[in-house]
Amino acid sequence: MPLTRLPACLAIVAVLALLTSCGSTDKADTDDPATESSTQGAFPVTLENRFGSTTIDAEPERIVTVGWNDQDFVLALGVVPVSIRDWFEEYATYPWVTEVTGGAELSTFGDEIDYEKIAAARPDVILALATWDEISEKTYEKLSAIAPTVLQPTEYGTDALPWDVQTRITGQVLGLEDEADALVTKVEDRIDEVKSDHPEFAGQTLVVDYGPSDEGHWLVPAGDPRRALFDALGFEAQEHEGDLSTERLDLLDEDVLVVFGALPDDLAGDRSFTSLDVVSGGRTVYISWDSTLAGAMSFSGPQALLYALDQIAPQLANAADGDPGTKVDVFEAAA
Repeated sequence: MPLTRLPACLAIVAVLALLTSCGSTDKADTDDPATESSTQGAFPVTLENRFGSTTIDAEPERIVTVGWNDQDFVLALGVVPVSIRDWFEEYATYPWVTEVTGGAELSTFGDEIDYEKIAAARPDVILALATWDEISEKTYEKLSAIAPTVLQPTEYGTDALPWDVQTRITGQVLGLEDEADALVTKVEDRIDEVKSDHPEFAGQTLVVDYGPSDEGHWLVPAGDPRRALFDALGFEAQEHEGDLSTERLDLLDEDVLVVFGALPDDLAGDRSFTSLDVVSGGRTVYISWDSTLAGAMSFSGPQALLYALDQIAPQLANAADGDPGTKVDVFEAAA
């Protein structure tokens, strides 16, 4: 099972319209303390990566985001990119996005790296932090010929970055380090608040079943970004990770089960699944790919994580309370 929601990516065929102005990047007006004016970061700034280093000479005004979720971190800092990677066609409608864009659509170069379209956006800097294993040295050189290109730090290789690291690097690139630090603190404080409100989470084993189908299931391991919130809230991960055959569904039967990409009706015909105690006992949270929550947890920028925490924490509490009579909401398509 890939790290990204690739089936959804391949299904996207429409390219979103350009912003009314394709000119300089806008910094949105907002009352959020994380995006209020502060002392700008020092330039030039140099960032190391596995192919060398990238130097940004001055505060960039035109940002292109090549990584699958890089736009979410740029927008969280009140900056609207001039072009983004096309992923989750509902993205422009998400509440934490519209707070910055005012509901305007976002310009995209498509769901594959398109050098001509990226160059046509005339970027001052290209963010490619969340491309995972896509960026070869040749690709990096071609992007760098268009504009300074920022990759993952060397120590992370091609792995997905922790959300706080990605937030702070984005802050460095934009000259908004104070704002980035404030956002990280805001999310960490909210996580601590939820943990304090729900001490019952600690020590319970939570299984993340990612994109189950007739062919089997895939369990997300501890430390994986797709379960970062659950780990942060004190839940333990199951021992098994990766592919799981339908013959071993008993390994799903822990304290709490979170299913991404399937709803109860999708799995109703699988008796080996529906007979699990964690399912029949009302301790399962279902999250449709079409739900805003799935988008929030996939993009996982700081504002998206704040949204996700508010949405999922009450349902995790309902699932973890040990009472089979407590209703656990299903996260279906956004209205």
